[in-house]
Amino acid sequence: MAWLSPLYIVALVPQRPVCYNPASIQSLWWHMDFTVRPMRPDDIPQLVEIEREAFPTTWPPTLFKRELENKVARYLVAFMRWREPDDGPSDAPLLEVPKPWLQRLLGGVRDIFTPPPEVLHSHQDFIAGYVALWFVVDEAHITSIAIREDYRRLGLGELLMMGAIELASAREANQVTLEARISNFPAHALYEKYGFKRTGLRKGYYTDNREDAVLMTVDGILTPEYKEMYRNLVEAFSELRGQPTLTLA
Repeated sequence: MAWLSPLYIVALVPQRPVCYNPASIQSLWWHMDFTVRPMRPDDIPQLVEIEREAFPTTWPPTLFKRELENKVARYLVAFMRWREPDDGPSDAPLLEVPKPWLQRLLGGVRDIFTPPPEVLHSHQDFIAGYVALWFVVDEAHITSIAIREDYRRLGLGELLMMGAIELASAREANQVTLEARISNFPAHALYEKYGFKRTGLRKGYYTDNREDAVLMTVDGILTPEYKEMYRNLVEAFSELRGQPTLTLA
């Protein structure tokens, strides 16, 4: 597989119509395909919801509109398209459009706090997660990776990591850095899988509980050795989740 473009990553999986149900989302991965692309202005309401869910203590919240205009910042989103039952035959997954607020109220108090229906419209891309990067000289710094709670442990974090590395490579950044909570061992394992090593400690980095952050760095992502390792990781991901296909914009 060639070193491909960062603009679109598609995780292809066997496709047949299914209905979205958060309680059974784990069983639906094999019937979905997610694409990674750059953030667009109409994605912002969903990114706000995802950030609020993933990082509830973040203050001030990210000004995503300003980030779109930031020359050193880039955001990638993992999305899939909605398709309603009356849309007719399609290869796109069939998802249930969110219920109006009154139905959610009658359905139970817990449903009141799910993402509001004004965020998710039929025929609008459904955003499951995002990754944010800042670029300085030859370094790409991953500032955050966030996934909707119901879509975690499905491989989307790894898919977004692929997108981040591809984007860094396309912008000729030879080094990628990030911070991770010292207690977030699953995240450490993913980052180490992609060659990141622990290079420092930021004491009391997280403002909510003063938890320390581990600084992790991967160097030489433009080298033939790293590209070969990366290709092997993509192949392993393909065997488990379906072939990631990157397409030029």
